Amino acid sequence: MIHYKSAEEIEIMRHSCLLVGDAHATAAKLLREGMTTLEVNQIVEEFILDNGGIPSFKNYNGFPAATCISMNEAVVHGFPGKHILKSGDIISLDIGVYKNGFHGDSAYTYAIGEVSPEVKQLLKVTKQSLYIGLQKARQGNRIGDIANAIQEYTEKQHGYGVVRELVGHGLGRSLHEDPQVPNYGKKGTGAKLKAGMVLAVEPMINMGVKEVVHLDDGWTVLTKDRKPSAHFEHDVCITSGDPDILTSFQAIEAAEQANANLSWSYD
Repeated sequence: MIHYKSAEEIEIMRHSCLLVGDAHATAAKLLREGMTTLEVNQIVEEFILDNGGIPSFKNYNGFPAATCISMNEAVVHGFPGKHILKSGDIISLDIGVYKNGFHGDSAYTYAIGEVSPEVKQLLKVTKQSLYIGLQKARQGNRIGDIANAIQEYTEKQHGYGVVRELVGHGLGRSLHEDPQVPNYGKKGTGAKLKAGMVLAVEPMINMGVKEVVHLDDGWTVLTKDRKPSAHFEHDVCITSGDPDILTSFQAIEAAEQANANLSWSYD
């Protein structure tokens, strides 16, 4: 069942969504070689709690942490732990915040130190594909229009693997609502987009093949060929006009550019 939000609910939800971006930016200011992923998670969790929110992911279906931290060949749902960041790593942070009855959910992939030109290109294309998909998030279009736009750009134009098993989703009072939002599909298919729908659009794009494997921990998803994967996510509200992106990368990008320990220019 799809839950449509009122204008008042959207504004309440916007606060949760923007808080997610601020949590990302707080981590982005501090990310560096030598940190453990557990330290990164602690920074995020403390920020969320200090700002009156609840980490959406912690204890969600048994997930043990506030942040999904996925490195290199890990696509999503990685556990924070003793892994030490080193130059050349990419690290995806997927962060959720629950506040005032609504969730915000956003992911961003960071490059530690110096990464290869091929990895920079993967990050650039994946991030661009998110915005290409969001341009199709308009009343009267369908889910398949978003999905097809992302697939065409990443798979057809750049030869990357688009993960099939993992998709975006509706968002609101529950972390995962209908409808599902794949990153592949046909134009004109799927649920019709109507004003008041809120979607978490999240391309998960592999440098190599589209296939993935699941670790025995029941959560972590890796690329089958162990090549890198990138992940970016925004929350968007369908309106009668232009898409209303509720999350923001602005503070994240500013922190990224100010941190000499990160590679941020994907040009």
